[in-house]
Amino acid sequence: MKVFAYSYRKFDEAPYFEKYCAQLGIELGYTELDPTMETAHLAQGYEYISILLTRVDAQLVEEFARMGVKMISNRLIGVDHIDVKRAKELGIRISNAPYGANCVADFTLMLMLMSIRHMKQMMRRGEMNDFTLPGIQGMEMANLTVGVLGTGKIGRAVIRNLSGFGCRILAYDLYQSEEAKKYAQYADLDTIFRTSDIVTLHMPLTDENYHIIDREALEKMKDGVVIVNTARGPLIDTEALLDALESGKVGAAGLDVVENEVGLYHNDWKNTVIHNRYIPLLRGFNNVVLTSHKAYYTDQSVEDMVRNSLLGCYYAEHNQENPFEI
Repeated sequence: MKVFAYSYRKFDEAPYFEKYCAQLGIELGYTELDPTMETAHLAQGYEYISILLTRVDAQLVEEFARMGVKMISNRLIGVDHIDVKRAKELGIRISNAPYGANCVADFTLMLMLMSIRHMKQMMRRGEMNDFTLPGIQGMEMANLTVGVLGTGKIGRAVIRNLSGFGCRILAYDLYQSEEAKKYAQYADLDTIFRTSDIVTLHMPLTDENYHIIDREALEKMKDGVVIVNTARGPLIDTEALLDALESGKVGAAGLDVVENEVGLYHNDWKNTVIHNRYIPLLRGFNNVVLTSHKAYYTDQSVEDMVRNSLLGCYYAEHNQENPFEI
C-alpha cells in the first residue's frame, strides 16, 4: 500500500516514518509542504494521505476525492481543521493519531504553576536584574480549587497529577469516569465556574462547546481566576477573555492554543505580519503565558503520532478494526 505524507518533518518525524513504513510494508511519498489546492496533485496515485494541523476545507476534500483518496489520516488528535462532513459525503474516511496523555497533562500543570507563581513576570524582571518582590507573590496549589472541564484521557491524567498537590478537584464531563472519581468530584458547570480558582480545559471542540468559556461564564467566576487551555482555542471567547484580563477579572492565563491559529503555529512568520491579532495582544500581558500549540510535543508523542497515523491507513486498507477512525 502507498501513503503520502504532507507537512513531513525531517528533523523529528523521519526516523519514525522509516521505522513503521518498513514494519507495515508501506510505500511512502512525502512533501514538507502543507496540503493545499496547489499541492494536492503531489498525492496523485496515493489512496491514503497523512496530514498535520492544516486546514482541509470542502474544496480540498473534493479535490482529494476526485484523485481517488480513500482516507485522510491526521497525525494529531483533533480533526476540527478538516471538513469531516464533506469528506464522509464523498466516501473519504477520516482517522486521527492519539498519543499518550502525559505530554499534555505535564504541560498543563506547568502552565498552572507558572500562572499562579507569576513566572513570566519573574523572568522578565530577572532579565533586567530586577529582583524585587512586590507584585509577584504567588499562591500554593494545596489551597486552591481546580475545575477540570473534560475527563477524557488527558483530563484524567491532569486530575491524577493534581491529586499529588493536595488541591480540591472538581470535574465536568457529559460522561463521568470512575477513574476520575477517585480524585475528583463531578459538578455542574455553574458550580465549577463559581467556585474554582483555576479552570482548565480538556475537551474536543464541538458545536455544543464552542466558546464554553464566554462572557457569561467569566462573569460567574471568582475575581482573579486562572484560565488554562491546552485543548482547542475556540473553547474560549478570546474577545471576552481579553476584556476580563484587562479588568482584572481573570488573574492569569496559560494558553497553548488560541482562536484562528490554524496555518500559523509551527511555521516561521518572523518577517511577516501574522493575521491573528489575538496573539500579540495576549503576548503583551504580563500575566499570560502563551505558547504555540506545543503541549503535545515530546519524543514519545511524535512517535505515537506517526505510528498511529500509518496504522489508521493500514487497518483501513486491510479491512481490520480501526480504533483511530473518526
